[in-house]
Amino acid sequence: MKASSISFQAAVVFVLIGMVWGISMAVSQDHSTFPAHAHLNLLGFVSLFLFGIFYHLHPALDRSRLALIQVGGWIVSTIVLTIGVGLIHGGYEQADPIAAIGSLAILADTLLFGYLVYRRDAIVEPKVALTPAE
Repeated sequence: MKASSISFQAAVVFVLIGMVWGISMAVSQDHSTFPAHAHLNLLGFVSLFLFGIFYHLHPALDRSRLALIQVGGWIVSTIVLTIGVGLIHGGYEQADPIAAIGSLAILADTLLFGYLVYRRDAIVEPKVALTPAE
């Protein structure tokens, strides 16, 4: 399994959820959960899609266990953070710890991604030997 594929697939799911959510807010004219909707679109669609592009451009990293952990962690953290922010803006202030846990998990995952970006040179890309056709 490749981190880029998971990133692209999850990004599509998140953007569809975000679009349906946005349409439902427009229809109901209740935009109280707009901040959670925005977090879902930014973290769930934009960030994951950009991760997918980065990993696709670095094939050895794309197949690495750490990249899979980073993408999986990002997906789970995005869900937790979005739920927490949605509950808070829906009037449930006691959801603050949920949003805090999601935020801290996103921060940790961002640090992991930064590590992968700066350490990508340490991951050896496979050398392809080309031989002339006969």
